[in-house]
Amino acid sequence: MPSRTSAKAPQRQHQNKTETKSLKRKRDQEDLQKLQDAVDKLDLKSDEIVKFSDLPLSNATASGLEASHFQNLTDIQKAAVPLGLKGKDILAAAKTGSGKTLAFLIPVLERLHRAQWSEYDGLGALIISPTRELAVQTFEVLRKIGRRSPYSAGLVIGGKSLQDEAQRLHRMNILVCTPGRILQHLDQTSGLQTDNLQILVLDEADRIMDMGFQQTVDALVQHLPKTRQTLLFSATQSKRISDLARLSLKDPEYVSVHEAAVAATPTTLTQSYVVTPLPDKMNTLFGFIKANKKCKMIVFLSSGKQVRFAYESLRHLQPGISLLHLHGRQKQVARLEITSRFSASKYACLFATDIVARGLDFPAVDFVVQVDCPEDLDTYIHRVGRTARYEAKGNAVLFLDPSEEAGMLKLLEQRKVPIRKVNVKEGKKQDVQNSIQSMIFSNRDLKYLAQKAFISYVKSVNYNKNKEIFNLDKLDLDGYATSLGLPGAPQIKRFQNGEDVKKLKNASRAMLSSDSESDLDDDGKKKKGEVRTKFDKLVSRKNQDVLTDHYAKLVGEDGENGVGDDDEEDDFLAVKRVLKDDDFDQAASSDSDSDSDADSTSPPIGTKVLTGLGGDAPLVVDSKRREKLLQSKKKLLRFKGRPDKVVFDDDGTAHHPYRIKDEADFQRDGDAEDQRRRFVEGEAARVKEADADDKQVARERRREKKLKRKAREAEEAKGGADGMPMPTLVAGDDEDGEDPLAFLASLPTVGRSGSEAEEEDRPRKKAKKRVERDDGSEEEDDDRKQKSKKKDKKKSKSKKVIEVTEQPDTLEDYETLAAGLLDD
Repeated sequence: MPSRTSAKAPQRQHQNKTETKSLKRKRDQEDLQKLQDAVDKLDLKSDEIVKFSDLPLSNATASGLEASHFQNLTDIQKAAVPLGLKGKDILAAAKTGSGKTLAFLIPVLERLHRAQWSEYDGLGALIISPTRELAVQTFEVLRKIGRRSPYSAGLVIGGKSLQDEAQRLHRMNILVCTPGRILQHLDQTSGLQTDNLQILVLDEADRIMDMGFQQTVDALVQHLPKTRQTLLFSATQSKRISDLARLSLKDPEYVSVHEAAVAATPTTLTQSYVVTPLPDKMNTLFGFIKANKKCKMIVFLSSGKQVRFAYESLRHLQPGISLLHLHGRQKQVARLEITSRFSASKYACLFATDIVARGLDFPAVDFVVQVDCPEDLDTYIHRVGRTARYEAKGNAVLFLDPSEEAGMLKLLEQRKVPIRKVNVKEGKKQDVQNSIQSMIFSNRDLKYLAQKAFISYVKSVNYNKNKEIFNLDKLDLDGYATSLGLPGAPQIKRFQNGEDVKKLKNASRAMLSSDSESDLDDDGKKKKGEVRTKFDKLVSRKNQDVLTDHYAKLVGEDGENGVGDDDEEDDFLAVKRVLKDDDFDQAASSDSDSDSDADSTSPPIGTKVLTGLGGDAPLVVDSKRREKLLQSKKKLLRFKGRPDKVVFDDDGTAHHPYRIKDEADFQRDGDAEDQRRRFVEGEAARVKEADADDKQVARERRREKKLKRKAREAEEAKGGADGMPMPTLVAGDDEDGEDPLAFLASLPTVGRSGSEAEEEDRPRKKAKKRVERDDGSEEEDDDRKQKSKKKDKKKSKSKKVIEVTEQPDTLEDYETLAAGLLDD
């Protein structure tokens, strides 16, 4: 029998566990209350808060910060984190590289901790970033400092399956996302609920709130509850009342720790600008890259097409440094791979658009080169912020066209951006224009990229609102196209005004598809009365002499004619005039004129004039194309013209099968009804005559057949006495008319009598089978009887024969024969 002590042991263990859980919950509640009291007593103006350990944080967040080696607070973190812990709405602005990411991630984690958030409570925090790369970077920082926290976090940036993301969203407490993708999930994913959202964070808020994301943000706010905490962080913050009202901010606290600073950019950043004309930018850029091969740099351009062209063209020139490119048209996997490769590289050059300009933290970037001038000053500040981060040193270089220098310097001075002018050393310059043009001449894809890069740059300048700095009329676009390797500037109709637009709109396809504009007159129309050959188009193209020496030899000193002015060289590279089909018609018509006119319009010497080919005019063969026409049956038939159908009568005269009368001739023959009646009467009479002729022919055929039958019957009646028909004579008969075969047939058979021979020739009958009855009598076999009956039936059927005396010819004969067969 078990003891009572052993029976009560499990009960005591269960009771101890229950008491332990209750004590733990009580202790957690006490800790939360102490933490809340510490946050309420936190002095926002205290100067004693220097490290993260001085802040009232939960144990999970504090240990995550310590494990990630974050100890000291930056200026923006000192000002923004206490406000975020108290649940205030924040509108924060700080310099690039000042630690804004931690300034909003710590309040997010602490807000969910004090609310005792779990996975069953749904989405508690939403962090929105303008670019995918920035969202990935924010998510990685969140993973580092929140590794000890019990919350689940997800990254929603697009580029992956929408259904796979939707299956995991309902379990997420924190989401880091881009505006478009999260709006798509809010509209389509039923499991994503935002009713309990506690905190909303907008990183780079000025970019998210501008016109590019305005409609997306307006639709996004409609899905979110109004009772929430909102944090807005950016390097260049917006204070517009409309933006604050759209986000439903309640008494926001504006934090700008660097508003009174001497410069809007980091003090450790050295900023310079280089005045270089637009056509020389590629040369200056390549020279700069060659001179700084032991550095890590980011090169900003205004569009993705320019990034692709700069990367594809300069990498063939092998500047001696690893080249990378990043733009918004790439796949998400490629973008993440390039970002990680550039971050891990010691020396590299990254060609990028403004998707890299905001928030991304690339370690140890030495130079930021802005080849294309930024669209506004905020973009400039964000671009140069990729270097000189966390009090590190960095350099920024800006390329300016002479027309952009004055306006850009004035704008930079207004925003307290210190910048100085530097000159490019002559020894460091690299002329790559000839090499780029040579590559474009041999690579059609690169030429396509160059055209798109040119058009995208012109668009970016044209769409910029600041016309004091960006003016297309002041830029050397033809020279810029030449620097990209193009033979001429592509025509962009939408950017031209006034009469130029009308000329291009009303221009023919031949004009728009021409390689150059040299074949147009002053009014923008194609020159008439002038035949242009391949040679004429070749020597009139722009910048073709820099590609190969062959074109330079063809073009004279004047640049217009293919030969020089000397009379001795007039026949060098002479091009014969190629005649078209219209010219042949004119030449043929001129042959019918006087001899003097024929001589003046005769084809050039060396041509062949072929007649008799069936065409309206003789065929003039003056080129290989016309010689090939003689070998092509299809083209030769086309030259002869459309054929005319004729028929030949009994006399062999050709005439058309049908001729349509003229209206006057038709009216002359009388009324239409009278003509129809006469035609019907004439056709009826002709049909009667044809029927009579057919009947007469049929009667004659029957008479001939009847005579032949009677003659055959008379010959059979004159046969021998034995009733055998008379043998027919064949070639080789005797002169007496007797058939020698008949004589041989009458001779007796050797070795047998005639009766025996006859009996042997007859087919022998099978012996009848007999069966004995029980009484001793015999009878024939039943099978034998049945077979004999069938044979009798067949014989009875085959006995009746219809004799046809003549071949049936008319319908009556066929009817008689059919009636006889049916009677049988």
